[in-house]
Amino acid sequence: MEALLKEAFLEALRATDPYRLTAKALPPWRPDLVLAVGKAASAMLQAALDRYGEVAYHLTLPKGQKAQGLRARFASHPVPDEESVRAAEEVLALLQGLSPKARVLALLSGGGSALWCAPLGISLEEKRALTEALLRSGASIHEVNAVRKHLSRIKGGRALLATAARVRVLLLSDVPGDDPSVIASGPFHPDPTPSAEALAVLDRYGLDFPGVRKVLEAGIPETLKPQDPALRRLSWRLIGANLHLLKAAQGFLRREGHRAVVLSDRLGGEAQALARFHAELVETIRTRNLPFARPLFLLSGGEAQVRVRGRGQGGRNLEFLLALYAHLKAPLYALAADSDGLDGTSGVAGALLTPEVWERGLDPRPYLEENDSLAFFQEVGTLLVTGPTGTNLNDFRLLFVG
Repeated sequence: MEALLKEAFLEALRATDPYRLTAKALPPWRPDLVLAVGKAASAMLQAALDRYGEVAYHLTLPKGQKAQGLRARFASHPVPDEESVRAAEEVLALLQGLSPKARVLALLSGGGSALWCAPLGISLEEKRALTEALLRSGASIHEVNAVRKHLSRIKGGRALLATAARVRVLLLSDVPGDDPSVIASGPFHPDPTPSAEALAVLDRYGLDFPGVRKVLEAGIPETLKPQDPALRRLSWRLIGANLHLLKAAQGFLRREGHRAVVLSDRLGGEAQALARFHAELVETIRTRNLPFARPLFLLSGGEAQVRVRGRGQGGRNLEFLLALYAHLKAPLYALAADSDGLDGTSGVAGALLTPEVWERGLDPRPYLEENDSLAFFQEVGTLLVTGPTGTNLNDFRLLFVG
């Protein structure tokens, strides 16, 4: 069963390969400039270069990934660094130099928010501190990006405003709901959120950044809005998302002769609360065969959050599994992983629960209190290590109710 869980995850990654998804969606015309940013950017760009031949391009990747022989700028993720600023400045300069007759192909995937960073009204140091605080607060990706977009010269549609060219965007989504204005913080898409919403996020999580508040309250030029005429130059297509990942795993399991149900591709919220929901569903199926009859696999995706209170290491998928272990009354098999291969600060993709974990009898509470899920799964020996996968389609959760 453990091998089947792993193979379902790997098969889902193979079925949603960014190169294949991009190759099928490329426009028939030859672009004057190709921009690629995010964790899937190298594969997406390679698909474009294989189709069009030599073409001007700019590639930005997270540090630690391989460029596969392409020229690239490597920047920090999830907190931006000086290379993130250089990458954004280079992209803006390229866009500003294009004529109205030029055509741009933008290939965007998860991670782009940190990799293109052009601070507006604040310093890079302030932007870094703010990003770290938001990530530790437990704020959703929609809330995090609502703040980041209003403090950037490239996010929130400002990349589109920086050019006179026509822009075609292909998107791989790493956000629940697949909103194009949230993916990579929507550099070419309109932003429906006002500055007041960014301030509300800071208030909601008790984040005290006087310099940031001053900028947001000063009424700086707003992000691109849905009624802006510049949008006539924009077209876009979503080519891959979390639902595709889950459906691929479901198809694999069915071919292997198993029943599999996709619960949702947008289950988020706090990881421990999300685990409690899954545990209660499992117990209901076990005791009443409702809403599904046993045996079956349950699949879910989306993006959980972790409110960091302790000093341990982990990620939202590891924390989910640890809390699931804490809530369940009897053992089961489960896998939870980040599709990019790196779950939070853990350095691993995720982990598995197996009956052997229950046999060890470790108390999960001290680990949950310290947000130290990595140490727990190191101890029980069920970490899932893939390395960077070269894509990012959000969280993958698979439970077997036997």
